[in-house]
Amino acid sequence: MSLKYTADHEWVKPEADDIVLVGITEHAQEMLGDIVFVELPEIDSSFNQGDDISVIESVKAASELKAPVSGSIVAINEALADEPATVNDDPTGAGWFCRIRLSDPSELDNLMDEAGYKAILT
Repeated sequence: MSLKYTADHEWVKPEADDIVLVGITEHAQEMLGDIVFVELPEIDSSFNQGDDISVIESVKAASELKAPVSGSIVAINEALADEPATVNDDPTGAGWFCRIRLSDPSELDNLMDEAGYKAILT
């Protein structure tokens, strides 16, 4: 399934069994500049849609990754602790942040598709 997007520049990739992969968009990483630190959420922690779940620090600013959906963290990308610049290099691939088990799968219906996301960037 293709990526879904939030107005806060996060992306979600639905996987199997109500699990989604989460990261920031190409646009977000460009706005942040060189990412130097990522604070990842704790596994098994639960969040509501819109909650801050991670801190991203770049040479320009610090920003929060907001939960694009409600649920609990089932995995984190531990590689980002040593290589936070992976987010700059491959934001929608190897630069993913976490996997979330959805508590309300219908929230995916409220996220934008690629065309909708591109429309808010112009």
